[in-house]
Amino acid sequence: MKIKYLGFSAAAALAVFLTGCGGGGGGSGATASGSSVVSTGVITGFGSVYVNGVRFETTRAVFLVDDAPGSQDDLAVGDVVKIRGRVNDDGRTGTATEVIGDDAVEGPVTALNLLAGTLVVAGQSVVTDADTSFDDNIPGSSLAGLVIGDFVEVAGFLDAAGAVRATRIEKKAAGSIVEVHGVVADLDTVNRRFRINALNIDYGAAVLDDFPGGQITAGDFVEAKGSTFVGGALQATKIEFEGPDADDDNDDGDAKREIEGLITRFVSVTDFDVAGRPVTTTLTTVYENGTAADLGLNLKVEVEGPLDAAGVLVARKVSIRRAANVRLTSLVDSVDAASGTLIVLGITVKVDALTRLEDKSDADVESFALADLRAGDYVEVRGAEFPAASGQLLARRLEREDNDDESSVQGPVTAVAAPDLEIFGVTVQTVAGTEFEDWSEDSVSAATFFSIVTLGDLVKAKGNLIADQVIRAEEVELEGEDD
Repeated sequence: MKIKYLGFSAAAALAVFLTGCGGGGGGSGATASGSSVVSTGVITGFGSVYVNGVRFETTRAVFLVDDAPGSQDDLAVGDVVKIRGRVNDDGRTGTATEVIGDDAVEGPVTALNLLAGTLVVAGQSVVTDADTSFDDNIPGSSLAGLVIGDFVEVAGFLDAAGAVRATRIEKKAAGSIVEVHGVVADLDTVNRRFRINALNIDYGAAVLDDFPGGQITAGDFVEAKGSTFVGGALQATKIEFEGPDADDDNDDGDAKREIEGLITRFVSVTDFDVAGRPVTTTLTTVYENGTAADLGLNLKVEVEGPLDAAGVLVARKVSIRRAANVRLTSLVDSVDAASGTLIVLGITVKVDALTRLEDKSDADVESFALADLRAGDYVEVRGAEFPAASGQLLARRLEREDNDDESSVQGPVTAVAAPDLEIFGVTVQTVAGTEFEDWSEDSVSAATFFSIVTLGDLVKAKGNLIADQVIRAEEVELEGEDD
């Protein structure tokens, strides 16, 4: 069977996937009971594959990676995949029969803005934030490790404007195939050219695949592939239709859908799209981490439920994925794997089934889990305060790294008393040698910094841990909301 791209609406911004490196083997291979499911989302861990809070056994699964047969070793934490299979009655385990991945965009970097956390890849705007994982083959595993001309592969979701919100970025060999997903604009059937966002595409020599009537139409959602540019235009070798008629997701019968993505169209709480799939809610819909009033354009959510006769997902549950504006980097104080918690910088961190776990230390544990952590391990945690006003952190991402003597905290300022301040309950002491930066990353004096910082501002401080919940800062920076 030919697997199609996860696309539902040619006009809406749709979910897109990327595959990277890493991954690991399956498990026991037991057959799952429960119900059929089609689950789309970010891989949060291995030891089989964890997606949308479910551990999918993959021993007997067929993998399709970038339109070609593959394996679990072709996937990494942060990739976005579609899984077909079954979920057990416990709702936490299941068995995958198919695991499907594809690029959001793959191509050369033509622009970088480190301050804004953005880049342009093959004419597509890419936004990085706290949800973006950077592969170890990128120096420093950060956006700063990329340069103009690097060839990269980006996993993520399209937002309402057609930009890719990256969940993973990996460098690829120069000269790899350029791949772009998006909506056909400025179609010129005479000269056989069109545009996807800022990328001009010449399809004069391209193979057209799965197009109704055999021809491209303005507004079609497509995948374009090619390897050369002439006059700034990609010389496409293949254009594949990925609109609603090509979506075989509707052929999965009564299978429940689990879809993680951004709200790409929003009319009301009963009429919106998630990753291009029309969604409605009812009076019995359950909301996690928020309420219906929180729904809106570009909010990241996971929705679960069946499809109705019109192909609309009737949400039984809507899980809201809140922005991860708090970041802790330090040694682990203690771990309680049984309760799913650890303590870092004196702050209780909760790890749940949706937390993305990755081991970037030399240990490189493939199926890394909270039980692999020990007191004294060096970690970076990103998340949001939950419950509200609790002082506790619900982790969106947890990475173990090689030991370092630097600690850092980023979060809202909870107290100011120059020359010190408190960030998310951690006391930050500043001294004569502390360097300060404003929102534009310009150096400022201590007096200027303390004259402009206010309660609730997002601030990052790096330095040495000198006591429980006390950092002596080398650097203190005002940050933007998405940094």
